[in-house]
Amino acid sequence: MKRKKLKIALSIVGFILLISIGTAAGYAIYLTDKVKQTATESHQELDRGGKSEKRQSEVNPEYDDISVLFVGIDDSEKRSTGGNRNALSDALVLATFNDNKKSIKMVSIPRDSYTYIPEIGYKDKITHAHAFGGIDATVETVEKMFDIPVDYYVRLNFNSFIEVVNSIGGITYDVPFDITEQNSADKDGAIELEKGYQKLNGEEALALARTRKYDSDLARGQRQMELIQEIARQTMTTSSLNNFGDILNSINDNLKTNLTFEEMISFKDYFFDKQGLTFDKMQLNGEGGKVDGVWYYQVKEDSLSNAKDQLQAHLNLPSKNDKNSNAFAEEKENEDNST
Repeated sequence: MKRKKLKIALSIVGFILLISIGTAAGYAIYLTDKVKQTATESHQELDRGGKSEKRQSEVNPEYDDISVLFVGIDDSEKRSTGGNRNALSDALVLATFNDNKKSIKMVSIPRDSYTYIPEIGYKDKITHAHAFGGIDATVETVEKMFDIPVDYYVRLNFNSFIEVVNSIGGITYDVPFDITEQNSADKDGAIELEKGYQKLNGEEALALARTRKYDSDLARGQRQMELIQEIARQTMTTSSLNNFGDILNSINDNLKTNLTFEEMISFKDYFFDKQGLTFDKMQLNGEGGKVDGVWYYQVKEDSLSNAKDQLQAHLNLPSKNDKNSNAFAEEKENEDNST
């Protein structure tokens, strides 16, 4: 599982790259057109169409509170399951965007979370939803789990992370400890870093984010989110703008989203806020255990309930007890008693 949150990092960074390049003041028009082409070629609608069943009408990120599901997959030959089956979703992050506050909340969903998957009609690891039914089944499962509409998704695989970091000239980061780690080709000891503030290239940033030998999973998750923010910050500097042509080609090959170019650009105010790009980050607490001999991550009910409440409030969604509101469409069916 070393790579799971890096796939999410790459999804978020790819999303930010498209927004920041396309909206940067004074940026060359030909490259803006290249961003638009990349966004167009990466566009893939959900089978449901543009509106979640939990919405009465379609939303617009320019003026609505909306949600985006970031999905990280690894469909490389080394990790392929073979046949016609879809890749597993190795990482999932659900983000909500509040238009009035221009704020972002993000919750990381453990890949082994034991939850109901509507595509198959019973509970399983949430990572399996993508294998069973692709991005559509994943979106439907997350909507069921959190009881909120998932308006958009961004799906990106792991192949481009190193190129993304290198294309912006590397990132500066305060490495918290000396490390010795594998490189992207899994060669032991290929990456060595000393503690302290320094410039990291793509391989080094990958190694720092992957390592789990030196601290806890919680600390590693925090470190990865800090790396995401530093990549985003560096992405939006003038010195990085001239290097994006090659990376756009890489993103184009690895990115799928139901966001249009115009919808991507409407996120610009979140990323160019005077406070800088910040996320309110949440985690789902729980513990591992076996069900019928299979290991799952059992999310604690109070932790999930708290995340639901925060995300619903951030989207300005009404309580389900508010019968006069039409912000939610009625559920078509109730699977809560399914196992």
